Amino acid sequence: MRRALELAERGAGRVNPNPLVGAVVVKDGRIVGEGFHERFGGPHAEVLALDAAGEEARGADLYVTLEPCVHWGKTPPCVERIISSGIKRVFVAVRDPNPLVNGKGIATLREAGIAVTEGVLEREARKLNEPFFKFITTKRPFVILKLALSLDGKVATRSGESRWISNERSRELVHQMRNRYAAVLVGVNTILRDDPQLTARAAGARDPWRIVLDSRGRIPLEAKVLSLGSPAPTVVATTELMPQEKERALISKGARVWRLRARDGRVDLEELLVRLGEEGLDSLLVEGGPTVAAGFLEAGLVDKVVFFITPKIIGGEEAPGAVGGRGVEGLAEAWKLKDISVRMLEGDLVYEGYLQGGPWRGGPPGATLR
Repeated sequence: MRRALELAERGAGRVNPNPLVGAVVVKDGRIVGEGFHERFGGPHAEVLALDAAGEEARGADLYVTLEPCVHWGKTPPCVERIISSGIKRVFVAVRDPNPLVNGKGIATLREAGIAVTEGVLEREARKLNEPFFKFITTKRPFVILKLALSLDGKVATRSGESRWISNERSRELVHQMRNRYAAVLVGVNTILRDDPQLTARAAGARDPWRIVLDSRGRIPLEAKVLSLGSPAPTVVATTELMPQEKERALISKGARVWRLRARDGRVDLEELLVRLGEEGLDSLLVEGGPTVAAGFLEAGLVDKVVFFITPKIIGGEEAPGAVGGRGVEGLAEAWKLKDISVRMLEGDLVYEGYLQGGPWRGGPPGATLR
Protein backbone atom coordinates (compact mmCIF):
# COMPACT_ATOMS: atom_id res chain seq x y z
CA MET A 1 0.00 0.00 0.00
CA ARG A 2 2.88 2.37 0.64
CA ARG A 3 4.03 1.74 -2.92
CA ALA A 4 0.51 2.49 -4.15
CA LEU A 5 0.53 5.79 -2.26
CA GLU A 6 3.90 6.68 -3.79
CA LEU A 7 2.54 5.97 -7.24
CA ALA A 8 -0.59 8.04 -6.60
CA GLU A 9 1.54 11.12 -5.87
CA ARG A 10 2.77 11.09 -9.47
CA GLY A 11 -0.62 12.29 -10.67
CA ALA A 12 -0.41 15.51 -8.63
CA GLY A 13 -1.66 18.51 -10.57
CA ARG A 14 -3.02 16.48 -13.49
CA VAL A 15 -6.11 14.73 -12.20
CA ASN A 16 -8.00 17.51 -10.37
CA PRO A 17 -10.79 17.44 -9.40
CA ASN A 18 -10.44 13.66 -9.47
CA PRO A 19 -8.53 11.99 -6.62
CA LEU A 20 -4.93 10.82 -6.64
CA VAL A 21 -5.03 7.02 -6.83
CA GLY A 22 -2.36 4.34 -7.02
CA ALA A 23 -2.72 0.57 -7.42
CA VAL A 24 -0.41 -2.42 -7.10
CA VAL A 25 -1.02 -6.07 -8.07
CA VAL A 26 0.87 -8.63 -5.98
CA LYS A 27 1.17 -12.36 -6.62
CA ASP A 28 3.23 -14.86 -4.66
CA GLY A 29 4.95 -12.03 -2.78
CA ARG A 30 6.06 -10.05 -5.81
CA ILE A 31 4.68 -7.05 -7.65
CA VAL A 32 3.38 -8.08 -11.08
CA GLY A 33 1.63 -4.85 -12.05
CA GLU A 34 1.22 -1.28 -10.90
CA GLY A 35 -0.34 1.96 -12.09
CA PHE A 36 -1.66 5.37 -11.06
CA HIS A 37 -4.29 7.81 -12.26
CA GLU A 38 -2.17 9.90 -14.64
CA ARG A 39 -4.54 12.54 -15.97
CA PHE A 40 -8.13 13.71 -15.72
CA GLY A 41 -10.28 11.61 -18.02
CA GLY A 42 -7.59 8.94 -18.41
CA PRO A 43 -7.65 5.30 -17.27
CA HIS A 44 -7.90 4.71 -13.55
CA ALA A 45 -5.06 3.28 -11.50
CA GLU A 46 -6.66 -0.15 -11.09
CA VAL A 47 -7.09 -0.61 -14.84
CA LEU A 48 -3.47 0.35 -15.58
CA ALA A 49 -2.18 -1.99 -12.86
CA LEU A 50 -4.29 -4.87 -14.15
CA ASP A 51 -3.18 -4.19 -17.73
CA ALA A 52 0.42 -4.38 -16.57
CA ALA A 53 -0.21 -7.63 -14.68
CA GLY A 54 -2.01 -9.35 -17.55
CA GLU A 55 -2.82 -13.00 -16.88
CA GLU A 56 -0.82 -12.89 -13.66
CA ALA A 57 -3.69 -10.94 -12.10
CA ARG A 58 -5.72 -14.14 -11.82
CA GLY A 59 -5.56 -15.28 -8.19
CA ALA A 60 -3.50 -12.21 -7.18
CA ASP A 61 -4.03 -9.42 -4.62
CA LEU A 62 -4.83 -5.81 -5.55
CA TYR A 63 -3.81 -2.91 -3.31
CA VAL A 64 -5.55 0.40 -4.11
CA THR A 65 -5.45 3.73 -2.27
CA LEU A 66 -9.14 4.55 -2.83
CA GLU A 67 -12.26 2.41 -3.12
CA PRO A 68 -12.72 1.30 -6.75
CA CYS A 69 -15.52 3.09 -8.60
CA VAL A 70 -18.77 1.38 -9.47
CA HIS A 71 -20.26 4.00 -11.79
CA TRP A 72 -19.69 5.23 -15.33
CA GLY A 73 -17.88 8.56 -15.56
CA LYS A 74 -15.12 9.47 -17.99
CA THR A 75 -14.20 5.76 -17.88
CA PRO A 76 -16.03 2.45 -17.21
CA PRO A 77 -16.50 1.15 -13.63
CA CYS A 78 -13.27 -0.26 -12.20
CA VAL A 79 -15.06 -2.96 -10.19
CA GLU A 80 -16.15 -4.72 -13.38
CA ARG A 81 -12.56 -4.91 -14.59
CA ILE A 82 -11.35 -6.15 -11.21
CA ILE A 83 -13.97 -8.90 -11.13
CA SER A 84 -13.26 -10.05 -14.69
CA SER A 85 -9.50 -10.08 -14.07
CA GLY A 86 -9.72 -12.91 -11.54
CA ILE A 87 -8.29 -10.91 -8.62
CA LYS A 88 -8.73 -12.90 -5.41
CA ARG A 89 -8.33 -10.23 -2.71
CA VAL A 90 -8.53 -6.43 -2.67
CA PHE A 91 -6.96 -4.19 -0.02
CA VAL A 92 -8.44 -0.67 0.12
CA ALA A 93 -6.90 2.25 2.00
CA VAL A 94 -10.06 4.37 2.32
CA ARG A 95 -13.64 4.49 1.07
CA ASP A 96 -14.54 6.94 -1.68
CA PRO A 97 -16.75 9.70 -0.16
CA ASN A 98 -18.38 10.31 -3.56
CA PRO A 99 -22.10 9.50 -3.01
CA LEU A 100 -22.02 7.57 -6.29
CA VAL A 101 -19.49 5.16 -4.74
CA ASN A 102 -19.15 5.34 -0.91
CA GLY A 103 -19.18 1.64 -0.07
CA LYS A 104 -20.92 0.46 -3.22
CA GLY A 105 -17.65 -0.53 -4.89
CA ILE A 106 -16.58 -2.61 -1.91
CA ALA A 107 -20.03 -4.21 -1.64
CA THR A 108 -20.01 -5.15 -5.33
CA LEU A 109 -16.59 -6.80 -5.02
CA ARG A 110 -17.68 -8.81 -2.01
CA GLU A 111 -20.87 -9.90 -3.77
CA ALA A 112 -18.64 -11.25 -6.54
CA GLY A 113 -16.76 -13.40 -4.01
CA ILE A 114 -13.67 -11.19 -3.72
CA ALA A 115 -12.30 -10.72 -0.20
CA VAL A 116 -11.96 -7.01 0.65
CA THR A 117 -9.94 -5.51 3.51
CA GLU A 118 -10.48 -1.81 4.32
CA GLY A 119 -8.49 0.79 6.22
CA VAL A 120 -4.92 -0.11 5.22
CA LEU A 121 -2.91 3.13 5.79
CA GLU A 122 -6.20 5.06 5.86
CA ARG A 123 -4.75 8.16 7.56
CA GLU A 124 -2.09 8.56 4.89
CA ALA A 125 -4.63 7.99 2.12
CA ARG A 126 -6.99 10.62 3.52
CA LYS A 127 -4.20 13.16 3.78
CA LEU A 128 -3.13 12.42 0.22
CA ASN A 129 -6.60 13.36 -1.06
CA GLU A 130 -7.78 16.00 1.41
CA PRO A 131 -8.81 18.41 -1.40
CA PHE A 132 -10.89 15.69 -3.07
CA PHE A 133 -12.55 14.65 0.19
CA LYS A 134 -13.74 18.21 0.83
CA PHE A 135 -14.66 19.09 -2.74
CA ILE A 136 -16.68 15.94 -3.47
CA THR A 137 -18.79 16.44 -0.33
CA THR A 138 -19.16 20.26 -0.24
CA LYS A 139 -18.50 21.42 -3.83
CA ARG A 140 -16.10 24.02 -2.43
CA PRO A 141 -12.32 24.06 -2.76
CA PHE A 142 -10.00 23.00 0.02
CA VAL A 143 -8.30 26.22 1.21
CA ILE A 144 -4.62 26.27 2.19
CA LEU A 145 -3.20 29.47 3.70
CA LYS A 146 0.51 29.68 2.91
CA LEU A 147 2.71 32.37 4.44
CA ALA A 148 6.46 32.97 4.59
CA LEU A 149 7.56 34.91 7.66
CA SER A 150 10.55 35.78 9.74
CA LEU A 151 11.24 34.35 13.18
CA ASP A 152 9.58 37.43 14.70
CA GLY A 153 6.47 37.07 12.55
CA LYS A 154 7.16 39.68 9.85
CA VAL A 155 6.37 39.16 6.17
CA ALA A 156 8.34 42.19 4.94
CA THR A 157 10.63 44.95 6.16
CA ARG A 158 9.31 48.42 6.99
CA SER A 159 10.22 49.49 3.43
CA GLY A 160 8.08 46.67 2.02
CA GLU A 161 10.92 44.37 0.91
CA SER A 162 9.81 40.73 1.08
CA ARG A 163 12.04 38.91 -1.46
CA TRP A 164 13.22 36.57 -0.32
CA ILE A 165 12.28 35.81 3.26
CA SER A 166 12.30 32.05 2.79
CA ASN A 167 15.19 30.06 1.35
CA GLU A 168 15.48 28.46 -2.07
CA ARG A 169 14.44 25.01 -0.86
CA SER A 170 11.24 26.41 0.63
CA ARG A 171 10.47 28.25 -2.59
CA GLU A 172 10.89 25.01 -4.52
CA LEU A 173 8.29 23.41 -2.27
CA VAL A 174 5.91 26.31 -2.92
CA HIS A 175 6.21 25.71 -6.67
CA GLN A 176 5.38 22.04 -6.06
CA MET A 177 2.32 23.16 -4.10
CA ARG A 178 1.23 25.40 -6.99
CA ASN A 179 1.50 22.40 -9.27
CA ARG A 180 -0.56 20.25 -6.92
CA TYR A 181 -3.38 22.66 -6.11
CA ALA A 182 -5.89 23.87 -8.67
CA ALA A 183 -5.64 27.62 -8.06
CA VAL A 184 -3.43 30.19 -6.33
CA LEU A 185 -4.72 33.49 -4.94
CA VAL A 186 -3.20 36.84 -4.02
CA GLY A 187 -4.53 40.33 -3.39
CA VAL A 188 -3.89 43.26 -5.71
CA ASN A 189 -1.42 44.74 -3.21
CA THR A 190 0.87 41.76 -3.80
CA ILE A 191 0.62 42.39 -7.56
CA LEU A 192 1.47 46.07 -7.08
CA ARG A 193 4.37 45.34 -4.73
CA ASP A 194 5.98 42.19 -6.16
CA ASP A 195 4.43 41.67 -9.64
CA PRO A 196 4.59 37.85 -9.26
CA GLN A 197 4.00 35.36 -12.09
CA LEU A 198 2.20 32.85 -9.81
CA THR A 199 3.30 29.97 -12.02
CA ALA A 200 4.59 26.54 -10.99
CA ARG A 201 8.24 26.67 -11.98
CA ALA A 202 9.11 23.05 -11.28
CA ALA A 203 10.12 20.23 -13.60
CA GLY A 204 7.09 18.93 -15.47
CA ALA A 205 4.70 21.15 -13.48
CA ARG A 206 1.43 22.59 -14.72
CA ASP A 207 0.33 26.12 -13.80
CA PRO A 208 -2.60 26.71 -11.46
CA TRP A 209 -5.43 29.14 -12.12
CA ARG A 210 -4.31 32.56 -10.89
CA ILE A 211 -6.88 34.47 -8.83
CA VAL A 212 -6.34 38.16 -8.03
CA LEU A 213 -8.56 39.94 -5.49
CA ASP A 214 -9.04 43.48 -6.80
CA SER A 215 -12.27 45.11 -5.68
CA ARG A 216 -11.61 48.47 -7.40
CA GLY A 217 -9.65 47.53 -10.52
CA ARG A 218 -6.17 48.69 -9.49
CA ILE A 219 -4.27 45.88 -11.23
CA PRO A 220 -1.85 47.27 -13.87
CA LEU A 221 -2.44 46.04 -17.40
CA GLU A 222 1.31 45.32 -17.56
CA ALA A 223 1.17 42.89 -14.62
CA LYS A 224 2.95 39.60 -15.29
CA VAL A 225 -0.12 37.53 -14.42
CA LEU A 226 -1.84 39.13 -17.43
CA SER A 227 0.92 38.49 -19.97
CA LEU A 228 2.26 34.98 -19.32
CA GLY A 229 0.83 33.03 -22.23
CA SER A 230 0.05 30.20 -19.80
CA PRO A 231 -2.79 27.79 -20.61
CA ALA A 232 -4.12 28.35 -17.08
CA PRO A 233 -6.43 31.38 -16.86
CA THR A 234 -6.01 34.50 -14.77
CA VAL A 235 -9.17 35.59 -12.95
CA VAL A 236 -9.60 39.07 -11.52
CA ALA A 237 -12.21 38.80 -8.78
CA THR A 238 -13.76 42.22 -8.31
CA THR A 239 -16.91 44.11 -7.36
CA GLU A 240 -19.16 46.75 -8.91
CA LEU A 241 -16.49 49.29 -7.91
CA MET A 242 -14.28 48.31 -10.88
CA PRO A 243 -14.78 50.75 -13.80
CA GLN A 244 -16.31 49.21 -16.92
CA GLU A 245 -13.43 50.41 -19.10
CA LYS A 246 -10.94 48.62 -16.83
CA GLU A 247 -12.96 45.42 -17.12
CA ARG A 248 -12.93 45.66 -20.91
CA ALA A 249 -9.18 46.27 -20.91
CA LEU A 250 -8.56 43.25 -18.69
CA ILE A 251 -10.70 41.01 -20.89
CA SER A 252 -8.76 42.22 -23.94
CA LYS A 253 -5.60 41.02 -22.14
CA GLY A 254 -7.12 37.55 -21.84
CA ALA A 255 -8.18 37.76 -18.20
CA ARG A 256 -11.50 36.60 -16.85
CA VAL A 257 -13.30 39.19 -14.75
CA TRP A 258 -15.72 38.00 -12.07
CA ARG A 259 -17.89 40.69 -10.51
CA LEU A 260 -18.90 39.38 -7.10
CA ARG A 261 -20.74 40.78 -4.10
CA ALA A 262 -18.86 43.21 -1.90
CA ARG A 263 -18.54 42.75 1.85
CA ASP A 264 -17.09 45.69 3.78
CA GLY A 265 -15.84 47.12 0.50
CA ARG A 266 -13.98 43.95 -0.48
CA VAL A 267 -14.75 40.88 -2.57
CA ASP A 268 -17.07 38.47 -0.77
CA LEU A 269 -14.76 35.50 -0.24
CA GLU A 270 -17.54 33.01 0.39
CA GLU A 271 -19.13 33.81 -2.96
CA LEU A 272 -15.70 33.49 -4.56
CA LEU A 273 -15.27 29.97 -3.18
CA VAL A 274 -18.69 28.98 -4.47
CA ARG A 275 -17.74 30.27 -7.93
CA LEU A 276 -14.42 28.42 -7.86
CA GLY A 277 -16.25 25.22 -6.93
CA GLU A 278 -18.65 25.69 -9.82
CA GLU A 279 -15.61 25.88 -12.10
CA GLY A 280 -14.48 22.47 -10.80
CA LEU A 281 -11.51 23.82 -8.83
CA ASP A 282 -11.00 21.52 -5.85
CA SER A 283 -8.28 23.45 -4.04
CA LEU A 284 -7.09 27.01 -3.47
CA LEU A 285 -3.62 28.04 -2.29
CA VAL A 286 -3.89 31.47 -0.65
CA GLU A 287 -0.56 33.28 -0.95
CA GLY A 288 -1.74 36.83 -0.29
CA GLY A 289 -0.34 39.24 2.26
CA PRO A 290 -1.57 40.16 5.76
CA THR A 291 -4.90 41.63 4.60
CA VAL A 292 -5.85 38.62 2.49
CA ALA A 293 -4.74 36.19 5.21
CA ALA A 294 -6.89 38.01 7.76
CA GLY A 295 -9.86 38.06 5.40
CA PHE A 296 -9.87 34.29 4.93
CA LEU A 297 -9.27 33.58 8.61
CA GLU A 298 -11.89 36.02 9.85
CA ALA A 299 -14.43 34.58 7.39
CA GLY A 300 -13.71 31.06 8.71
CA LEU A 301 -12.71 29.78 5.28
CA VAL A 302 -9.24 28.30 5.94
CA ASP A 303 -8.90 24.53 6.14
CA LYS A 304 -5.14 24.25 6.50
CA VAL A 305 -2.15 26.51 7.11
CA VAL A 306 1.43 26.07 5.92
CA PHE A 307 3.84 28.60 7.40
CA PHE A 308 7.46 28.83 6.25
CA ILE A 309 9.32 30.32 9.20
CA THR A 310 12.82 31.50 8.36
CA PRO A 311 15.65 32.07 10.88
CA LYS A 312 15.76 35.83 10.31
CA ILE A 313 14.73 38.63 12.67
CA ILE A 314 13.39 41.73 10.90
CA GLY A 315 12.02 43.86 13.73
CA GLY A 316 10.38 47.24 13.47
CA GLU A 317 6.92 48.36 14.52
CA GLU A 318 6.12 49.42 10.95
CA ALA A 319 7.16 46.09 9.41
CA PRO A 320 3.97 44.17 8.57
CA GLY A 321 3.08 41.04 10.49
CA ALA A 322 1.85 37.84 8.90
CA VAL A 323 -1.86 38.39 9.58
CA GLY A 324 -3.50 41.81 9.46
CA GLY A 325 -7.09 42.79 10.11
CA ARG A 326 -8.44 43.54 13.57
CA GLY A 327 -7.21 40.34 15.13
CA VAL A 328 -8.78 38.73 18.17
CA GLU A 329 -9.66 40.52 21.38
CA GLY A 330 -8.56 37.75 23.74
CA LEU A 331 -6.38 34.66 23.51
CA ALA A 332 -9.40 32.42 23.94
CA GLU A 333 -10.62 33.68 20.55
CA ALA A 334 -7.36 32.93 18.74
CA TRP A 335 -7.48 30.58 15.76
CA LYS A 336 -6.21 27.22 16.95
CA LEU A 337 -4.61 24.40 14.99
CA LYS A 338 -4.81 20.64 15.29
CA ASP A 339 -2.96 17.70 13.73
CA ILE A 340 0.23 19.74 13.61
CA SER A 341 3.43 18.64 11.88
CA VAL A 342 6.78 20.35 11.43
CA ARG A 343 9.89 19.75 9.37
CA MET A 344 13.09 21.56 8.49
CA LEU A 345 14.13 22.62 5.01
CA GLU A 346 17.76 23.73 5.20
CA GLY A 347 17.07 26.05 8.12
CA ASP A 348 13.51 27.08 7.31
CA LEU A 349 10.83 25.58 9.53
CA VAL A 350 7.71 24.34 7.71
CA TYR A 351 4.82 24.43 10.18
CA GLU A 352 1.61 22.79 9.04
CA GLY A 353 -1.74 22.28 10.71
CA TYR A 354 -5.51 22.27 10.31
CA LEU A 355 -7.91 24.86 11.69
CA GLN A 356 -9.91 23.61 14.66
CA GLY A 357 -13.57 23.95 13.81
CA GLY A 358 -12.57 24.90 10.26
CA PRO A 359 -14.99 25.01 7.33
CA TRP A 360 -14.56 21.33 6.54
CA ARG A 361 -15.93 19.69 9.67
CA GLY A 362 -15.26 16.22 8.32
CA GLY A 363 -11.57 16.90 7.83
CA PRO A 364 -8.92 14.20 7.63
CA PRO A 365 -7.22 12.82 10.69
CA GLY A 366 -3.71 14.09 11.21
CA ALA A 367 -0.80 12.34 9.56
CA THR A 368 2.90 12.98 9.85
CA LEU A 369 4.42 14.69 6.84
CA ARG A 370 6.63 12.39 4.80
